[in-house]
Amino acid sequence: MARILVTGGTGYIGSHTTVELMQQGYDVVIVDNLSNSNADVLDGIEAIVGTRPPFEQVDCNDAPAMAGVFTRYPDIVGVIHFAASKAVGESVEQPLLYYRNNLMSLVTLLEQMKAHNVHNIVFSSSCTVYGQPTPEHLPVDETAPIQVALSPYGNTKQINEEIIRDEAHADKSLQATILRYFNPIGAHPSAMIGELPNGVPQNLLPFVTQTAIGLRKELKVFGNDYNTPDGSCIRDYIYVVDLAKAHVKAVERMISGQSEEQVEVFNLGTGRGLSVLEILHTFMQVTGVDVPYEIVGRREGDIEQVWADPSYANKMLNWKAEVSLEDTVRSIWKWQLHLAEQVCSLRKELGLREESMDDLMMLSEESLNSSIKTFNEFKESNTFNVNKLPKIESTALVSEEQDNTSKEVQEFANGKNLSNKEYEESSIDDWFKKMT
Repeated sequence: MARILVTGGTGYIGSHTTVELMQQGYDVVIVDNLSNSNADVLDGIEAIVGTRPPFEQVDCNDAPAMAGVFTRYPDIVGVIHFAASKAVGESVEQPLLYYRNNLMSLVTLLEQMKAHNVHNIVFSSSCTVYGQPTPEHLPVDETAPIQVALSPYGNTKQINEEIIRDEAHADKSLQATILRYFNPIGAHPSAMIGELPNGVPQNLLPFVTQTAIGLRKELKVFGNDYNTPDGSCIRDYIYVVDLAKAHVKAVERMISGQSEEQVEVFNLGTGRGLSVLEILHTFMQVTGVDVPYEIVGRREGDIEQVWADPSYANKMLNWKAEVSLEDTVRSIWKWQLHLAEQVCSLRKELGLREESMDDLMMLSEESLNSSIKTFNEFKESNTFNVNKLPKIESTALVSEEQDNTSKEVQEFANGKNLSNKEYEESSIDDWFKKMT
């Protein structure tokens, strides 16, 4: 089967698309610099599909490294380009980061595709290119005018689309499909992969679930004075697996020669606009978990309301978003609980106290983040520094019996005459041998 290069393939949408491609028989190679993802995602992909895709830890801005990828995989016939910085608010604060990363990565990729005779690209674009559509253009179809971008992130998507069109004009062998999608949410039904950004989430649903489980104090809803029924922003929330399947359809259309234009554009959404508060209340209703939230001021760069008219994609790609909002919400809550169970398993694996799910849901942000970091370090490097072991600080267990894990393990290890230097340099297997 044909091989597809997926840039940003360990990211949220990239990992789900990789799964769908592999399940349809495609060979895949993933390129990702892991700036906003983790290599553990490969374990999840393998658990779902049964095969581990080749992975290259490469920055798409690194031309020699990207040339090496194309050389090592000469059977690449197409590229899906996800790799990009993607947070609206962050882009307003750090515009140069976004322009450097999002624009140059595409330029480098197109150069290497041309040098290695790869002629098909699916580009991950966004509804942000439409800015705030006028009422007569809601819902938004592909003929709606491109508005002045309200954020540097949105502007990079507009410029990248122009770069693709200009290169296609110059190189008639280039075939491009631009997918302008709306707001992907949810997780794979297996709960093996989902959205797990490094640091504080920039998207709504991960923040909702982390608040629901007790990792975040409260959700901030940015604005309740918009011209919408409940005053909060309206978006078109699409299930990530439905979105991933559309990418497979786009690849099939291109490599089979069915594209009707050299550059095709499709809007990917459900056709239904939902407000931030509607999503929040649906989550609480479906899961039965209350989510504390606070209404705060508007966030710079946010669009008031936008949702898709996906009828063109429905017809031309033979694709449609099918999963309900309720099932989508269930999938992301299942994913969040799976992440929490990973922390429990980590502590059990290291011989520490095994928290109940009730205890875990009350862990402080610092403790849970530290546990996840330790878990990832342990899996990736097989090296463990006991001095960095997280102390449990559960607000549900504040008493004299509160677990002082780091101190207890340190004292026990000291009794075995194991120095701090030995902790840092020994493997996890050596550490356990000396502890027993």
